[in-house]
Amino acid sequence: MNRLVSFLWNWVDIIMAGLMAAMIALVFANVVMRYGFSSGLRVSVELSRLGFVWVVMLGATVVLRRGEHLAVTEFSEAFFPRAVPLLRRLAWIVILVSVSMLFWGSLRQTIANWQNISPLTGLPTGLVYLSGVVSGALMAFVAVVRLFGDPNYVQPQTEIEQ
Repeated sequence: MNRLVSFLWNWVDIIMAGLMAAMIALVFANVVMRYGFSSGLRVSVELSRLGFVWVVMLGATVVLRRGEHLAVTEFSEAFFPRAVPLLRRLAWIVILVSVSMLFWGSLRQTIANWQNISPLTGLPTGLVYLSGVVSGALMAFVAVVRLFGDPNYVQPQTEIEQ
């Protein structure tokens, strides 16, 4: 099971890297075409925007998994040291509820906008909202694992680099 989960997270990293490379290539080609040849790639703006949305949503998932998100714990650790494990579990419950709302709202928007086709790329506009569905499901998975496992778990640096 650990190999499957590790495989999944490695693929998320690969997809994010591929999207970033494609966005850089599209924007660079568009700039060269505009300033060098007085024309441009009309689809590059829309595709790079779509890639950016996916990178942000997948990046938020990776950051949540690695425990690198912003957390202000000075108050709870200073004044309520015994309650910290309970407070962390409550925080994971709040995260689970929040990403569940993200998942269901994005799923409804994906279904509602799947028939709307972009005139430039020919892709469904629901692809933008599909990023919320995927990241919401992955973040819910992380939250459930942390809620029922160790809520203080931070991924070791060696596991990230593999």
